[in-house]
Amino acid sequence: MHQIEDIKAFTVRCFFNARGSHDWDHTQRVHNLCMHIGRVEGADLEALEIAAYLHDVGRSYEDESKGVVCHAEKGAEIARNLLAEYPISDERKANIIHCIRSHRFRGNHQPESLEANVLFDADKLDAIGAVGIARAFLFAGEVGAKLHNPYVQPEETEPYSKEDTGYREYKLKLSRIKDRMLTVEGRRIAKERHAFMEMFFHRLTEEYEGDK
Repeated sequence: MHQIEDIKAFTVRCFFNARGSHDWDHTQRVHNLCMHIGRVEGADLEALEIAAYLHDVGRSYEDESKGVVCHAEKGAEIARNLLAEYPISDERKANIIHCIRSHRFRGNHQPESLEANVLFDADKLDAIGAVGIARAFLFAGEVGAKLHNPYVQPEETEPYSKEDTGYREYKLKLSRIKDRMLTVEGRRIAKERHAFMEMFFHRLTEEYEGDK
């Protein structure tokens, strides 16, 4: 357990100047979801806990590059160097690195292990429901986006621009998450969160147009 506390402390330092939408609080929520889903699904909880703590340590590189750098790839690289210092089996280290590399929704690597599936689901669950809505608008504020723009198609807008609204994030990503869940427990949680999110954005559109 001592090594997990060391890794946790390292991760906290990585988020010292992080944006609120992808900060240490996000990592803690993902960790908690991982532990819940992992217990239900029978995952390797030690590997999963380490992967959960480290999954976003490359995030600042992606933010600084405005999306050019993949935070999952960078995080896997950082994790590989960090884990070399700890007496963890090569098999478990490889799985942790795989979990981190494959957790991104828009990434090029598919989760293959049970632990990778759990981390993928936990990370995506934090992007939907009430917390997901709050994070979408928090991120929009961080990049200087408008509150809402019903006069353009989300598919025709650019990320990290004034059109990168919470609604854009919902239409292009968040609305698709429930169908990407990889575990039984993840699908169960996602179904309820998705329903709440749909109701919210429908209401947002009505209020924005003055219909409600």
